[in-house]
Amino acid sequence: MKMIEQLVNFVIRPPRADYSPSHDLLDNEFLLKGRKYQRKDLEVTNKRGHVLQCSHYLPQNMTEDTSLPCVIYCHGNSGCRADANEAAIILLPSNVTVFTLDFSGSGLSDGDYVSLGWNEMEDLKAAVTFLRTEKHVSRIGLWGRSMGAVTCLMYGAQDPSIAGMVLDSPFSNLFDLMMELVDVYKIRLPKFTVKVAVQYMRKVIQKKAAFDIMDLDTVQVAGKSFIPALFGHATEDLFIQPHHSDLLFKAYSGDKNIIKFEGDHNSPRPQFYYDSITIFFYNVLRPPDEPVAPEAPDTVYFDTDGLEMDDDVDESILYEIMGAERPAAHGTPQTPTSTSSGPRQDGLTAESTEEALNQTRSRWQMSRTVVPVNTSNSQDDLSELLRGDLSTDGLEGSSSCAVLENGDSGNYRDDFARYRSSKDYSDSWGRHSSNGVSLDSSGMMSPRTEDSFAHFPSNRDDEERMVMEAIAASLQDVEIKETEQKEPAEVGSPTSEDTAAATRVDSFTQRMRLSFFRGMGSRRSASR
Repeated sequence: MKMIEQLVNFVIRPPRADYSPSHDLLDNEFLLKGRKYQRKDLEVTNKRGHVLQCSHYLPQNMTEDTSLPCVIYCHGNSGCRADANEAAIILLPSNVTVFTLDFSGSGLSDGDYVSLGWNEMEDLKAAVTFLRTEKHVSRIGLWGRSMGAVTCLMYGAQDPSIAGMVLDSPFSNLFDLMMELVDVYKIRLPKFTVKVAVQYMRKVIQKKAAFDIMDLDTVQVAGKSFIPALFGHATEDLFIQPHHSDLLFKAYSGDKNIIKFEGDHNSPRPQFYYDSITIFFYNVLRPPDEPVAPEAPDTVYFDTDGLEMDDDVDESILYEIMGAERPAAHGTPQTPTSTSSGPRQDGLTAESTEEALNQTRSRWQMSRTVVPVNTSNSQDDLSELLRGDLSTDGLEGSSSCAVLENGDSGNYRDDFARYRSSKDYSDSWGRHSSNGVSLDSSGMMSPRTEDSFAHFPSNRDDEERMVMEAIAASLQDVEIKETEQKEPAEVGSPTSEDTAAATRVDSFTQRMRLSFFRGMGSRRSASR
């Protein structure tokens, strides 16, 4: 159960970001490049009734007749609105405000599950709807990373009023991504087994989180979107590999560009990439050129020039008593003293973008995506499936894991069909007629007794049970082969382990054959 639960949680319940708004977000008031900005916290309710925690970064003291473009930042599957700190630092000096939110099921918002972009589309729609009512907001752009990029892409296809999108590391198809992760992270499961497990997970996720993982095909969506888009992807990203962005870029119908940079899925993004984002949003959002944020007054320190001090007086103690900071040497940046109404002492007061990024990264590291790779209990999980201990309600109770909602029994039938047409099929299973009856060397049907069909599946549930038994046997064979490779057996008579392995292989072959013929018979009956 642990392996199946890990994989389900990887999709709908990854580690939830735990943060403190007062400590991990940018300050309620802060200085950036000598100008004053603020953070306004608010709540938005989505159509499912979940309250979403949001923040809007914008200049202080905006006049009634001033409106600025806004970019909505969308975080990844384990992220939160604190991940938008860097976006705010990048865009605010360009007169672009930044709105960010905790998606439902993430951070401090309501909800128990995430959906890798599906339900997050509705959260994003709620945020856009709110901003449309704000008089200080003009055009709206989107910036998403990982799950957030998928959310932006899927929402953008429905709302052509969005001015532009930055899509950092989106996946092209969730099913393909899950199959790739089996190879990348060396999960010890045959591909055939993974396909069946994914179909089981599909039903579990549909009941828990109310979405179908097969609907997350962003390549199909990309062809319907015409919003200007900037794609970005790290060249060493092993979680969502760069070819996902390549596929989306090729399919995308609107104006587009793509940037590749060094790093992996969780790496900090380089400055030249942020510069490209700034230029992109400047072109599509058209913010005003004149600065809107008010200038911060020059830092005022206590004047001690008129004081007469003895030579033995420690001047630094005097400054400490007076509650002011000692003036820095000429050319050294000075940090204002924290006050109750201004930035706190460790608040953002940077004079350059790079300095501001370093300051905020010391406070909050971008949320990381972690892939579960512990599949040591895969055999036990399949055994539980065979016993009927797992269900789609809470991973307990039902063994019907491979039947899809539309009545299809999953992709494993195609695998059976390809294998049946191969030479291995003929060599290992012998010659069979089209209805599954064995043929002798002359091509005539061999007589069969009722006992020959004792284990033939009589209904769909029996068929699925036998498929899972076959998978369990195949996993045991894999483990046996790995053991034999590590500890080669001495040449001689077959051991008891060899005999047991051969028996399991024969049993596996028989079950696979019967399941396949059952499927062929079902399709033949349906076509009549």
